Amino acid sequence: MKRDYPHLCKPLRVGPYTLRNRMCSAPLGATDVLADGTPGPRTQGWYEQRAKGGAAIVTVSELVVHPQTDGSQMLRLSLKTPGQLGAFTYVADAIKRHGALASIELSHSGQYAGTYMVDKKAKAELCQYGPSDGVRPDGMKVKALTKEQIQSIVSAYAEAAKLAQRAGFQMCMVHCGHGWLINQFLSPWFNKRADEYGGSFENRLRFAREVLTAIRQACGPRFPIEMRMSGAELFEGGYTLEDGVRIAQALEDLVDIIHVSAGSYQFGFSVTHPSMFRDHGCNVYLAEEIKKHVSKPVATLGGLSDPAQMEQIIAQGKADLCVMGRALIADPELPNKVMSNRGDEVVRCMRCFVCMAERPVTQTRRCSLNPRIGREVEGLETVPVPLEQRKKVLVVGGGIAGMVAAVTARQRGHEVVLCEAEGELGGILRTEKALPFKQDMYQLGLTYATLCRKAGVDVRLSTRADAGLAERIGADAVIVAVGSEPMALPVPVSDNAHVLNVEKLYLEGKEPGQEVVIVGGGLTGTECALLLSSQGRKVHLVEMRDGLAIDANIRHRPILLEEVGKTDVDVVLNARAMEVTAQGVVVQLPEGEEKLVPGETVICAIGQRSRHAAVDELRDAAPFVRIVGDAAQPRNITMAVYEAFHAALDV
Repeated sequence: MKRDYPHLCKPLRVGPYTLRNRMCSAPLGATDVLADGTPGPRTQGWYEQRAKGGAAIVTVSELVVHPQTDGSQMLRLSLKTPGQLGAFTYVADAIKRHGALASIELSHSGQYAGTYMVDKKAKAELCQYGPSDGVRPDGMKVKALTKEQIQSIVSAYAEAAKLAQRAGFQMCMVHCGHGWLINQFLSPWFNKRADEYGGSFENRLRFAREVLTAIRQACGPRFPIEMRMSGAELFEGGYTLEDGVRIAQALEDLVDIIHVSAGSYQFGFSVTHPSMFRDHGCNVYLAEEIKKHVSKPVATLGGLSDPAQMEQIIAQGKADLCVMGRALIADPELPNKVMSNRGDEVVRCMRCFVCMAERPVTQTRRCSLNPRIGREVEGLETVPVPLEQRKKVLVVGGGIAGMVAAVTARQRGHEVVLCEAEGELGGILRTEKALPFKQDMYQLGLTYATLCRKAGVDVRLSTRADAGLAERIGADAVIVAVGSEPMALPVPVSDNAHVLNVEKLYLEGKEPGQEVVIVGGGLTGTECALLLSSQGRKVHLVEMRDGLAIDANIRHRPILLEEVGKTDVDVVLNARAMEVTAQGVVVQLPEGEEKLVPGETVICAIGQRSRHAAVDELRDAAPFVRIVGDAAQPRNITMAVYEAFHAALDV
């Protein structure tokens, strides 16, 4: 078989094992962790899905090795807890039975203990330990570990690795990056010790060498060790790429794979987990440089999801392995699709952070693009229905909800007709083409158009569907996904005012003036402000609430606001629009004072409303009618995908 991505599909020998390809699943936090640190049943399904999807290595995250100094709500493994070893064994088995290598990440958060605890009060009550006494950037005090505690932690790493090996894990990853404890010892910014564990480079390296040596002695030479490190800390006072090269060289004799990430916790979440405002593969240069100076295989990561880009990385010798986290949440089947020359079917991660936003809030996982995530044990597979139960399904609307419903129903064997009133599929996703940082969302529409075609959906463009059409084609089920339309400004607008809604601005390429007022500082309006500011326009952003992008999730919002802070956008909060004139927008401030926010063009970004008339026309169009996405209620892409997927399963 001639492969489209031959380098990405090439096996690699690591210790006694042969990796089936160069695509690996990064350590991703479990979906349900019991109070005693035991993985729950959903966690087994979570990791198994990546193994079934074709990843070469699936790494379980994070196994806390020393709960005495690292209180957290992550995984723990001890023979003292009945049933724990068995639970971990089942997880390892679930990974291995699909041909992937089962690895487990050994971790100590150091001064960032309790990072993912939902109970913030309990987190605050933890004693934060690190290499040195000090105060964290958020004000929490840090206590220096004693030598006795350090040796206890070293022993705990070895014990955890040995127990994981006993449970059937074939290798382990030692977390030495992102500001976690070993990284804190390596870093001159964190480590201010004056004993043999601080000061010189060799001393700062000592703790890492002791940990890796202890694991090797406990587990033997045929248990590969992967070291996850930050190639550079990327903040002032942290270690540089040159230092990262030295660290890799100094530790490579003790490890089998060097896994190069970037950054440090609390000094840039969008660096350790590249956001949509950063290039795909923005951290590859770190792995590329380190690879030049070591002999062990080097893995790279950082917003990777495009098979063509990953193929190039391997082909050009920048890294030996490509590691994906969020990309394999969005599409666990990505490696299988690459291996079978179906790269155009990969549903690429949008880097929206929905998957990571849920974890600190509800301790669950959710993905905007994959409704199965975290729910793998619920039997949500699109199993084909028996021939005698197959139906004629009419899907009305070709946005993301309509396309998801159409593809899912077709995968179940139903005959599907998808009608879209416009001349192309994509719906509101088509507007994202205008935003440089949201090209992944625009690409999603193109990918689902491809999936519709390959699935055999009968797509009818420029076709308005109504109850009459449903009757003519004999529809047994109608899924209504007609979406929403922009709301108009509910204030007086003078005849000579230049007003646009965001949708027209993006889709029709309307040219605003040099000074613009955006009314509505939610997610859409804030993103629009970033775009227009980048074009050199003077932008005023008016929001009636006391904050911008309040509808954004807790992971994405701080990053978005940071981007706004880099611009000269004039943000006007707690301001209610009262009137639009040719000179701009008259707003009312909390004290009742009115003022003019000047602008040649006013852009309305106050929200969307469902297309109620189109929905009402179709309510009685078939025995089964389901309304999904914005047609039911304008919300977000996550709910549109979930509702559409389940509607198709329910037919």
